[in-house]
Amino acid sequence: MPHLRRYAIALTRNRDEADDLVQDCLERALRKRHLWRRRGNIRSWLFRILYRTHIDHKRRRRPTTVPASSEVIDHVDAQAPDQEPRLECRNIAEALDRLPHDQRAVILLVALEGMSYDEVADVMGIPIGTVRSRLSRGRESLRQLRASETARPRLRSVK
Repeated sequence: MPHLRRYAIALTRNRDEADDLVQDCLERALRKRHLWRRRGNIRSWLFRILYRTHIDHKRRRRPTTVPASSEVIDHVDAQAPDQEPRLECRNIAEALDRLPHDQRAVILLVALEGMSYDEVADVMGIPIGTVRSRLSRGRESLRQLRASETARPRLRSVK
């Protein structure tokens, strides 16, 4: 369940929605447990249900984007040692938010959950070649977004 919840939070950017999504996923899994063919990994089957449930929720309502900084970073402290890593996490989360949903979902399954390409293809119900192309395009988009952020002029400190 912690892995499902982590992926749900990454997809929805809202802890309450993520909890509802995981609950709906588990309810569907229990209702449809007779459909699991006992081949493959049950984890992949649960992630597929979670992803499909998320898609269903998105179709039912208009998407609202919550700023990543409010959900990914719980609290930004004024302590100097914590600021840089937290800002870096926020910047990466914002860059992920700019990606198309399909590319973001593939990147999160591979990078966050450590799934193999075969498992991701099974979860998303797409061919493995599509997984590879979405992952490649998503990574390249992230590189370009990060490069454009570092190219921005920064304020210099004045004594």
